[in-house]
Amino acid sequence: MDGRMRFGMFVPQGWRMDLVGIEPAQQWEAMVNLAKHADDGDVFESIWVYDHFHTVPQPSDEATHEAWSLMAGFGAATSRVRLGQMCTCMAYRNPAYLAKVAATVDVISGGRTEMGIGGGWYEHEWRAYGYGFPKVGDRLGALREGVQIFRDMWTKGSATLDGKYYQVDGAICAPRPLQGTSHPGSAINGIPMWIAGGGEKVTLKIAAQYADYTNFDGSADGFDHKSEILRGHCDDLGRDFGEIVRSANYNVVIGETESDVEDRLKFNGELLRRGGVPDAKVEEHVEGLRRQPAVGTSEQIVEVLKDMQSRGMTYAITYFGEAAYDRSGIELFEEKVAPELKG
Repeated sequence: MDGRMRFGMFVPQGWRMDLVGIEPAQQWEAMVNLAKHADDGDVFESIWVYDHFHTVPQPSDEATHEAWSLMAGFGAATSRVRLGQMCTCMAYRNPAYLAKVAATVDVISGGRTEMGIGGGWYEHEWRAYGYGFPKVGDRLGALREGVQIFRDMWTKGSATLDGKYYQVDGAICAPRPLQGTSHPGSAINGIPMWIAGGGEKVTLKIAAQYADYTNFDGSADGFDHKSEILRGHCDDLGRDFGEIVRSANYNVVIGETESDVEDRLKFNGELLRRGGVPDAKVEEHVEGLRRQPAVGTSEQIVEVLKDMQSRGMTYAITYFGEAAYDRSGIELFEEKVAPELKG
C-alpha cells in the first residue's frame, strides 16, 4: 500500500456535548449539512460517528443520536463519502442482526459502509440500558465471536455458530452487502472491518486475524508500540502485516495563530459548561485537550501528522468539537493541512 494519508471526519452527534444549544428539531440539519460538506469536497474519504447512548464527560440529558440510524440517514443523503462508526459496541446489538443492518446500509449507500467494531467500555450506559457490564475478557470473547459471524454473513450469505457468547443457526443475510458482491470491498470480509482498540493480548490478536483496518493510540510512542505488537500477532498467524491499514483518531483544535487555538479551546470548554459539566471538570478537559497531538497551528499539525505518517499511520480520523457551530477549523484543515499529507 502507498503511504499517502487518508482522512475521515467525525460528524457531531451530541455524544461529546457538541450539539448543545441547537434545538432537537434542528440537530439533524446540522449533522447532515456537515456530512454533505465532507461529501462535496475531496479531502475527507469518510465520515464517522460514535456508538454511544449517554454523553461524556458525564451522562446528561443532552442529545446523543444513535449511530446506525445516522448511518442509514447519511447513506441516503450523500453520494461519495464512506460511512463509519468508531466504534460500534459489539454487545449493544446481536451480531447477526448487526450484520444485517450493516448490509442494508451498504445497499442504501451504494457500497460505502465501513464496520468499526470493538468490545465497549462505557459502563454507565451499559448498565442503564440493561446490558450489565461483563468483565473485559467476556466483552472481548463476544467481540471475537461476533466478527466471525459478520464475516460469514457477508461473504457466505449466512452464519451458524454455537459459541460461548452467541448462538446463531443458519442466520441468512439477504441481500448480502454490495461490497464483495457487485462492488469492490474487503477481500476477506466484504464490508471492510475496523477492529478498534489497543489491547495487546486479545484485541490486537483479533485484529491480526480479522481486520482490514486497526484504530489505536495516535501518539508517536504509543503507535509504534501497538504496531509492533500487531506485527507480532500477524507473524504468529501468518498474516501479512502490510495488509492492515493502521489508523488513529485525532481531536483537532486548529488556528491560524496560537491565540486562535486558545479561543477554540475555550469554546470547546464552554460547550461542556453549557451542557452542565462542572467548572473543575471543564478545566481538566480543556487542559487534557491542549496537550493532544493535533492541537496547534496548521504548521504544527502538519509536522505531527507527517511524523505519524512516517511511522505507518496512514488514516487519520479527525474530530472538530466546534463543527456544528463553526466550520472555519475544518476549512483551515482542508486548505492548509490535508494537501501537505495527501500528496
